[in-house]
Amino acid sequence: MPGTRAFLLCCAWLALLPAAARAQSDYPSRPVRIVVGFGPGSATDLTARVLAQRLSTTLGQSFIVENKPGGGSTIGADLVARAPKDGYTLLMGSVAIIINGLLQPDQKVNFASDFAPITLATASPNILVVHPSTGVNNVRELIALAKSKPGELNFGSSGFGTSPHLTGELFNIMAGTKIVSVHYPGSAQALTDLLAGRIQVMFSPASTVLSHAEAGEIKALATSELTRTAAAPNLPTVSESGLPGFNTSLWFGLVAPAGTPRPIIDMLAGALNEALKNEGVVKPLRAAGLDVKGGTPDDFAAYIASETKKWDGVVTAAGLRK
Repeated sequence: MPGTRAFLLCCAWLALLPAAARAQSDYPSRPVRIVVGFGPGSATDLTARVLAQRLSTTLGQSFIVENKPGGGSTIGADLVARAPKDGYTLLMGSVAIIINGLLQPDQKVNFASDFAPITLATASPNILVVHPSTGVNNVRELIALAKSKPGELNFGSSGFGTSPHLTGELFNIMAGTKIVSVHYPGSAQALTDLLAGRIQVMFSPASTVLSHAEAGEIKALATSELTRTAAAPNLPTVSESGLPGFNTSLWFGLVAPAGTPRPIIDMLAGALNEALKNEGVVKPLRAAGLDVKGGTPDDFAAYIASETKKWDGVVTAAGLRK
C-alpha cells in the first residue's frame, strides 16, 4: 500500500540519521591530511605544519601535511576540491588561489564555490624596500621620485601574478606612478638584483628582506597591511605613509571541500582558534614573520570575498587578465 511504503521509506531515512550524526560527532576518527600547494619550507607549509602538530594533540588524531606543489598551488587545490566532503582532506589555502583564478578565469578551481572556509590562520605583509642609491627615506619620497622618472624605476617580484607582483601594481594604481615590474622565479632571486642595485624597488615577504634592511644593505620603507606587523613594529604601513587604505598581505587559511558538514567545519575552527592562542604555535610563526589571525568560518568567507573583489580590480586596471 502507498501509505505503508511511504512509512517504510521514512523509517529507513530516519535510521540513516544517527549514523551520519555519529560520524560527525566522532570526527576525527582517523588521520586527517592537510594539503599544501607549495613545497616544503614555504610560509604556507610552515603554517600548516605548526598547526597540524597542535591539532594532532588537541583532537587526538594525526594531522598530516602533504605537499602538492605546482601551478601556483592549483594542483593541490584541485585535489582537495574533488576530495570527499568528510573533513579528512583539507587545504591550507592562500591568496595565490584567488589571484590565479582572476588571471586565468578558465582554470578548474574557484575559491569561492569549491571550498568551505574554516579559519584564516596567518598572514604576512609585503615589505616595501628600496636600494640605498634611490636616496628615498619614505613612501612619499619614493612616489615623488617615481613620478619624476616615469618608467625608469623597476620593482622586482617573485613571479607574474604573485602577491608581491600585484602589490606593486596596486601601488602604481593608487600612487599614480609607473614603476616597471620585473619578474623572477622567486623572492630570493629578486633580492639578489635589488642588493646589487640592478632593480630599485621590491615588495617582499618580511622573512626575505628584514635582515638585509637591519644590516643596512637595503632600506625598508613600509609594510603593506593596514596594521603594523609584529615582525617590524616600528616600521610604518604604506597606508599611514601616504596611500590611505593600501592593504595587501600574503595570507594562509584552512579550507575544506565545499559541502563538508558544518559541525565538522565549526569543530575545526574552534580547535584552530585555540591553537592560535598557544605560545608553542605563536612563537615559531612569529619568528618566521607571520602574524597569527583567527576568526570564524563566516569571518573567513567575508575576507575571501573582499580579497577577491580587491584583486579583481587590480587585475582589471593593470590589464593582466589572460
